[in-house]
Amino acid sequence: MSLFNTAVQGRPARFGSIFAPDSTWLALQPAEPVIEPDIPIVDAHHHLWDRPQSEYLIRQYAEDVAGGHAVVKTVYLESGAMSRAHGPASLRPVGETEFAAGMAAMSESGAYGPAKICAGIVGFADLRLGAAVEEVLAAHLEAGNGRFRGVRFAAGWDASPEVGNSHDWCESQMMLRDDVISGLHVLSRMGLSLDAWVFHPQLGDVQAIAEALPGLDIVVGHCGGPLGYGPYAGRENEVFEVWRASMARLAKYPNVSVKLGGMMMRLAAFDYRTAPIPPSSELLASLWRPYVETCVDLFGAQRCMFESNFPVEKMGTGYNVFWNAMKRVVGAASVDEKRALFSGTASRFYRLD
Repeated sequence: MSLFNTAVQGRPARFGSIFAPDSTWLALQPAEPVIEPDIPIVDAHHHLWDRPQSEYLIRQYAEDVAGGHAVVKTVYLESGAMSRAHGPASLRPVGETEFAAGMAAMSESGAYGPAKICAGIVGFADLRLGAAVEEVLAAHLEAGNGRFRGVRFAAGWDASPEVGNSHDWCESQMMLRDDVISGLHVLSRMGLSLDAWVFHPQLGDVQAIAEALPGLDIVVGHCGGPLGYGPYAGRENEVFEVWRASMARLAKYPNVSVKLGGMMMRLAAFDYRTAPIPPSSELLASLWRPYVETCVDLFGAQRCMFESNFPVEKMGTGYNVFWNAMKRVVGAASVDEKRALFSGTASRFYRLD
């Protein structure tokens, strides 16, 4: 099953699906002045792709970035874009790193604005290869021209078909398979990081990995993947308490960090499928604040980083309003905390300096 579903009159069939943003609908979002425009931002998680349903390449992303927030660097996250069409299946994802490195080279020209786009690259390698994944990681390192930083292993799985798993091959406790653990040991030995993408009921799997591999730098994507649709709809309080307890346990492991963002599609707190106009930053801040604040309280600003998750979040909001919402959520934070949240933690974790 693919997460990319054909839109119906500009709207997705359901939450959990990615579709091309509706530019006409997004244009209805009232313009907002940029909040604290001088705060440097490292966008710790975005995608670029060219798909039949959606084109989002460096020009489109640079146009979003140019809206007034001080984005200085970005981290490219794998999405299966531009894999090689030929060669061994295990090495085909290296094509995406080649693609991202090409986008980074285009950014270095300055023709797409001052932000260093794709300054860090996180690719995909099938950790089920176990020890044999070393060949794939070495190929990524060569293709990345000094920018490759780690692997995202998207293992989001739920028993309900309404949720929509990360991949067709995902299964329960995928992260804890012996071959995956073996692959993670290789990742750690090579000094590369893990972007762990799971849904909130699976956070215990990440905890087990953090305990088994204390030398592996792990970042949990999208605030730990709280779900709010399908069988989780109408159970907001229950989901929050289960999620919070799991995140509190995970926060005890110093090798684990968290990305703040990426909740538009899975938390489903705002119904962008039916809303007459896009949300304001005040509304988004009110919906996401409990999760973002809890992450910062549990992990501290030094282990939290903001991510736009564009263009996925663009299904529900524009780039400027997204960052305004995040700045509203942490408006009372200190200068040092904001520096860490918006750029410092991502720079350190992904070794961008």
